[in-house]
Amino acid sequence: MKTKVLYNDSCNICRTEINHYKKLSESNQFEWIDVSDGNEACDLTKQSRNSLYRRLHVIENNEIISGAKAFLYIWKKIPRYKPLYYILKLPIIFTLFHFIYEMLAILLYYKNKIK
Repeated sequence: MKTKVLYNDSCNICRTEINHYKKLSESNQFEWIDVSDGNEACDLTKQSRNSLYRRLHVIENNEIISGAKAFLYIWKKIPRYKPLYYILKLPIIFTLFHFIYEMLAILLYYKNKIK
């Protein structure tokens, strides 16, 4: 079963990063779902589109993982990013990574907020 990645394609930075991951991952690893395109992401998560815009989300084994943890799930599956996964999953480092991600995510959210 593919890991579903829910991301905001209307955000230039998000789109660029996800396109980078698409090039590095195997075609059968991930299903990439744009939260700004239709209702699929809302139906899958039972969350509002506005909520989905706020963070990256991954669905794996019917569990929704959001934010910095979602990046870890992606990086764990892409060989080039596995070392980063192992470093950033360490508890103290993850706490810092999570904090930085949340600050950047909120800035991007307000920058790209759809009215």
